[in-house]
Amino acid sequence: MLYPSPNAVNVVDDVVSQARRAYDLGVRQVWLAQQFNYHAIALAGLVGAAVPGLGVGTSVVHINPRHPLIVASLAQTAQAAAHGNFSLGLGLGAHEPERLAFGTAWPNTIQRLREHLAILRSVFDDGAVDFHGEELSANPGWPVTVAGGTPVPVYVAAMGPKALQVTGELADGTLPYLAGPRTIAEFIEPTIAKAAADAGRPKPRIIVAVPVLVSDDVDAANAFAAQQLSFYETIPSYQKVIAREGVASAADLAAIGPAESVVRQLKRYMEARATEVVLSPLNRADAAVAEEIWAVAASL
Repeated sequence: MLYPSPNAVNVVDDVVSQARRAYDLGVRQVWLAQQFNYHAIALAGLVGAAVPGLGVGTSVVHINPRHPLIVASLAQTAQAAAHGNFSLGLGLGAHEPERLAFGTAWPNTIQRLREHLAILRSVFDDGAVDFHGEELSANPGWPVTVAGGTPVPVYVAAMGPKALQVTGELADGTLPYLAGPRTIAEFIEPTIAKAAADAGRPKPRIIVAVPVLVSDDVDAANAFAAQQLSFYETIPSYQKVIAREGVASAADLAAIGPAESVVRQLKRYMEARATEVVLSPLNRADAAVAEEIWAVAASL
């Protein structure tokens, strides 16, 4: 995961510079989070154009309040810029943050996800769309394709059984965050794999984002991780993960310690049938820390 430096003079220049350095160190895939300032899909396209050969993706852009036609046009434009190296990661969102930010919230999350993905699939796979659902409709009457903009792999940050079912049926895989190895092996992988198989789709990818802190001071690192991740302990889906993993807190799901120890911890996810592991830095303010994490990522 790449994040703009807090003191960046220009966000695009800063992230492109980070991406180039990460690529030089051996990293071959980076992910960008959507926030309320820069647009992650646009930034991913710029990075992909500036660093040929580097995979770029969003982890994640929330489906609310974005209509899938707008997401499709952004994603295809980013894919054309990245010459086939862009991946679209979507999130379901959260009612309270959306209410605070936009003044409203969107109910029927799973149905909205299903219809959002159905419209994207139609645009990306068929080059046209005529869809009328319970939550969303799309019938523009104008072209919806971008030359050089497909195919676009679509992933969803799905954790619950209903979201995993829809994701397996209509997307290319899932992008879970803070899901431990046991959760991957015993719950996420079998659930999404069955949904994809039943729908006649290829085996889905499981791209796991893991909080990482490379440090020789393990006690201080654990304390910092506990502070940064305590929010997730209030969310029911993550409470279930913590219980399933048999750990005491969300911080216990982070990969913390010297580089060699972090690598061992991350390899447990691959053994649990994760397709790919994404390193999400807990300390985002230190450039030297970022380079350590890129080196770990490259070593994997």
